Amino acid sequence: MAFNPLPEEGKPGGTADRAGSATGGPATEGERRPGGADRGDGGEAGAKPAGGTYAQGEEVPLRGYAVLAGAYTTATVVFALGLRKSGRTLPSRVPPWDVLLLGAATYKASRLLAKDKITGLVRAPFTRRKEAISASEVMDEPRGHGLRLATGELLACPFCLAAWAGTALVCGYAVAPRATRLVACGLSAVTISDWLQYAWSITQERAEG
Repeated sequence: MAFNPLPEEGKPGGTADRAGSATGGPATEGERRPGGADRGDGGEAGAKPAGGTYAQGEEVPLRGYAVLAGAYTTATVVFALGLRKSGRTLPSRVPPWDVLLLGAATYKASRLLAKDKITGLVRAPFTRRKEAISASEVMDEPRGHGLRLATGELLACPFCLAAWAGTALVCGYAVAPRATRLVACGLSAVTISDWLQYAWSITQERAEG
């Protein structure tokens, strides 16, 4: 009888049979290795989970996270030192309208980078297309290992990118408030347009019954 390396779900050796090992459950007889080692994490005998004790059986690129966090912190500190050396003064206050403007612009910038089809050329080295979703957006999933995986997780997550986009806009606001407001106005205008598109689609569907 020929051995099928990719058994179908529900059949012996399929997804259902592997569920116990994938979730860290008791190892089956076929998962045991000489010497009594169990593959409770779904890996080879004696192998440690990729994420260490932080996430059992799941690769968590902590070193990659550290590199990205270090890059973010370094860039922010360098900007702050440069701003101080230039003799520029920070705004004494930020009007609520500007906060709303920057918030809407941050939302749209992070969404464009993480979900837009065209910006997939930026994400492609670190992610793969998973599926298309509503409003001509796409869902990407990170790929690779280490720093590549960490970067993919960042680029595929609009909530993660929001911190970077928001920081960039605030830094621009501190140096060139008029230019930054103009950029933020453009991004905010697209945000309002998106909501109007949704509102029009809902209205049209209700009108047509």
